[in-house]
Amino acid sequence: QVQLVESGGGLVQPGGSLRLSCAASGSIFSRYAMGWYRQAPGKQREWVASIISGGSTNYADSVKGRFTISRDNAKNTVYLQMNSLKPEDTAVYYCNAYDSPYNTHYWGQGTQVTVSS
Repeated sequence: QVQLVESGGGLVQPGGSLRLSCAASGSIFSRYAMGWYRQAPGKQREWVASIISGGSTNYADSVKGRFTISRDNAKNTVYLQMNSLKPEDTAVYYCNAYDSPYNTHYWGQGTQVTVSS
């Protein structure tokens, strides 16, 4: 079982930046593909970005060039650096870990990001 704890959300003005963190329990963090998802009020949860164990990254078109996902395997932590934030980025952001040998997803509890003036 893996526990994921997100932090770093908050209120920011348009054009501002935030860095989200997700700390994972367990000793096999480096094996997991890690991702960030978000869910805005009244909308379905959507994928934002992901990073595999080898470090390759992928981004949704809506955040490409503004968000950066990274991981520190020594700290069992994945990050999401969010720059040039827009009001449409407002959502609850969730951390996800995918353990491919067992086809199992783990989710954090979410952290609220609000972009507003």
